[in-house]
Amino acid sequence: MAMRHVLFGGTVALASVFGAIPAQAQPVASPPGQITVEVQTVNGSGCRQGTASVAAAEDSTAFTVTYSDYLAQAGAGSSPLDSRKNCQLGLKVHVPQGFTYAIARADFRGFAYLQAGASALQRASYYFQGMSQTTRSSHQFTGPLFDNWQASDETDYASLVWAPCGEERTLNVNTELRVNSGINPQGLSFMAMDSTDGSVSTKYHLEWKECQAA
Repeated sequence: MAMRHVLFGGTVALASVFGAIPAQAQPVASPPGQITVEVQTVNGSGCRQGTASVAAAEDSTAFTVTYSDYLAQAGAGSSPLDSRKNCQLGLKVHVPQGFTYAIARADFRGFAYLQAGASALQRASYYFQGMSQTTRSSHQFTGPLFDNWQASDETDYASLVWAPCGEERTLNVNTELRVNSGINPQGLSFMAMDSTDGSVSTKYHLEWKECQAA
């Protein structure tokens, strides 16, 4: 398997595409100094302008994405457009010269209110601009569920998709939420991947390599 999963509040299914490891690179815990992550582009109904922010960990081992208005809902007269929300972020990750990184694990969190018979789907993918290798995951949840939810995807080291050495590529991070009201279309069901106080965020854990001259 390319990835391992930990899921709370639902079941999980996964598809992933293997990525090549850059040649002439040596593993390191983290690069010297602190990395920075900037949001270049924001698109999608789940992250209107100004409702998504990103921050890098001080030890450069991870970065988090926090959403403030990311919710899909169905039933109780909701619009069909409300049942699917998505967010596409283009991130610029500034790393010290001579180092490359890959996303080793992603932790997704939020809150779900699903009536009996309702279901929800959370999808995610990420890839580097100009590269065909894409990591994808899909998590299924079923009602009744009225609780916080968390799902984690961990990629095997040999299957990590690495940023090219010596190049700065945009990291595209895509997520999606879907809700189906099922047998009870009159009851409201929703799934959120957002936070009103900044305490709920998606966390991407990084692996690092030092690029060596050929």
